[in-house]
Amino acid sequence: MTIAPERIAQIEARRDELAAQMATGDLPGDRFVAVSKEYAELEPVAAAAGEVRRLRAESESLTFMTQDADDDLRAMAVEELHANRAQLEAAERALALALLPRDAADERAAMLEIRAGTGGDEAALFAGDLFRMYQRYADTRGWRVELISASVSDAGGSQEGVASVTGAGVFARMKFESGVHRVQRVPATESGGRIHTSAATVAVLPEAEDVDVQIDDKDLRIDVYRSSGPGGQSVNTTDSAVRITHLPTGLVVIQQDEKSQHKNKAKALKVLRTRLYEAERQRLADERAGTRRSMVGSGDRSERIRTYNFPQGRVTDHRINLTLHRLPEILEGEMDELIGALIAQDEAERLATLDG
Repeated sequence: MTIAPERIAQIEARRDELAAQMATGDLPGDRFVAVSKEYAELEPVAAAAGEVRRLRAESESLTFMTQDADDDLRAMAVEELHANRAQLEAAERALALALLPRDAADERAAMLEIRAGTGGDEAALFAGDLFRMYQRYADTRGWRVELISASVSDAGGSQEGVASVTGAGVFARMKFESGVHRVQRVPATESGGRIHTSAATVAVLPEAEDVDVQIDDKDLRIDVYRSSGPGGQSVNTTDSAVRITHLPTGLVVIQQDEKSQHKNKAKALKVLRTRLYEAERQRLADERAGTRRSMVGSGDRSERIRTYNFPQGRVTDHRINLTLHRLPEILEGEMDELIGALIAQDEAERLATLDG
């Protein structure tokens, strides 16, 4: 899309106005913080706008030079104009992307929830594989993964795993991972070599802060009991496990991984707050977008989004029809190509919406 010159002038003027306000030294503390924040958000947009303005002016000058009587000068102008147009096209796109409405949650930490689906022990093993994949991807990005709760299956996989992932831009890169992930492979217990299909669900939620969701104590029912392990045997002699029920919504969170009831309650409240925050975000998104969902970003946990095919060594993302024959590398956390393609498709869809 082409941004009008007037809009570019407005962006740069606002950036200069904010810079001038900060330079006076007369702003009260809270006002200075607000102006600084707006400036930090606007500066890269203004820089992109300035580059578009510069390249447009250069294009006009070169176009004029292509009419020159001197053959050599005219040939040089034509060549430079060709390069200018490619640069201008890229700069126009960069500015359009910078002007797209931002998801306020993009810079937040994320809560990663993985649960085994259909497929019994094999589904639990796959859920464990996915958890390790995301953990390794987080390592490549310099993110921190804190396990909140885990339920290990008898076969050594994971029935359920919940973790907090913190770092720069976590939710922005992870938010398209929500959905049903399917695996096709020969289980270790399969003597006949038959390929089985199993599934696990992934949910990536932006973590809520205390100010985002106010929870009234009277809306909570908190039950405590003894933690239990596989088969139901008691693994703790104190009532440290916590089950919190949010009465208005019926949401239930159970936490028993810590030996301390206080720590389990704090973790359970963190999970509950995040799920309530996500429910409100989804409600607002539904109101803004009506029934429309983008192909990439619906976040519908019942939607099959990806298949991991072991016999063929491939990973296919069904939303963007992308197949990569790099299954071992992806499971080791090399996910940038896959995630980058999803982000690019989402940006293209949103740009198309604005153009329309």
